[in-house]
Amino acid sequence: MDRRKDTAVEAVLEHLIEHGPGDLGGVFARAFELAMQIERERFLGAGLYERSPDRQGYANGYKPKRIDTPAGTVTVQVPKTAGHDGEPFFPQSLERGRRSVRAVMLAVAEMYIKGVSTREVEVVMREFGIESLSSMQVSRAAKMLDDELEAWRNRPLGEFKYLFLDARYEKMRHGGVVRDAAVLSAIGVGTDERRRVIGVSVALSEAELHWRDFLQGLHARGLRGVEYIVSDDHAGLHAARRAVFGAAKWQRCQFHLAQNAIHHAPTMEIRKRIGKQLRAVWNAQDLPAAEAALADLVASYRGKADKLADWLEKNIPEGLAVLTLPEHHRKRMRTSNPMERAVQQELKRRTVKVRVFPSEDALERLVSAILVEIDEKWASDTKAYIKWECQDA
Repeated sequence: MDRRKDTAVEAVLEHLIEHGPGDLGGVFARAFELAMQIERERFLGAGLYERSPDRQGYANGYKPKRIDTPAGTVTVQVPKTAGHDGEPFFPQSLERGRRSVRAVMLAVAEMYIKGVSTREVEVVMREFGIESLSSMQVSRAAKMLDDELEAWRNRPLGEFKYLFLDARYEKMRHGGVVRDAAVLSAIGVGTDERRRVIGVSVALSEAELHWRDFLQGLHARGLRGVEYIVSDDHAGLHAARRAVFGAAKWQRCQFHLAQNAIHHAPTMEIRKRIGKQLRAVWNAQDLPAAEAALADLVASYRGKADKLADWLEKNIPEGLAVLTLPEHHRKRMRTSNPMERAVQQELKRRTVKVRVFPSEDALERLVSAILVEIDEKWASDTKAYIKWECQDA
């Protein structure tokens, strides 16, 4: 370590000695700043004021940024760069999700380059310390990230007995107008007893063709052994699922079924009690008991709320497949909530900065980057999501 870095480390230690544990936030801030300075030098291929033929750009001052740390919120001076031909510099020290940060930056930069810059876009640009970018810089940075994400999307799969499927919509520019784009995603529970994100796809709708192409793509990558699928009643999914994984049992998400039942209830009194009545059906000991409880529930509404009775009779059986699973698996496999909490909420948190994606590529890039990070976290988790040896009901 050179003398300048020695001095920076000494400053951190002196701050700790002078202020003690009462100002750990300040220690965090100085340590972050040192890490970011070192990272900028590696990014540029040269130190501050250093003459080097390998230099890839120049230091360009600092920008204050507030960050949350275990010691509270602190302000750090984020180093900036200029004159680099590749992707913009953003310290990895500040963001665990490096790929998703790059994807957000690229989406915003693409909007800036294409002339659809808004006040919100400019705010995000400043947040990342980006003063200006060329189309060549954006193109090069996108190519590097896209190659990595495409390899992940096309990686070989294996055996996954249980499958969660879900869809969400994002705004995207297409043909000069803003359209709703469907983002399809799949989570599998594999033989190693852990969840994995196994696929994602972006298209202009979630019609059968899109779902079928998505599921066929999973199959072509080696997905096998699917016995059970959980999802909501998405448009186009029924036919696509039967065509590709026809032998698998389908569980319609009980949470969304309960919400739908409330909407079909004709009075406030029925709306207040229908959820509890459905839980009594779903918590039955086995499938025959649940079917008997459902028959009683339907009969109780005949002559009082016939439309609701018809809806219950037709739709609630789609939420009973979970009762064919071992009892130890049922709690985790009765709804698509694991997708909602772990995936969809994270997608929403990250995509809100972009709001309207400038292209399909930008949208696919960001959702892929986010899902890679989720998948890597799950892969390193030592705790099983489903224990396959618990097969006794």
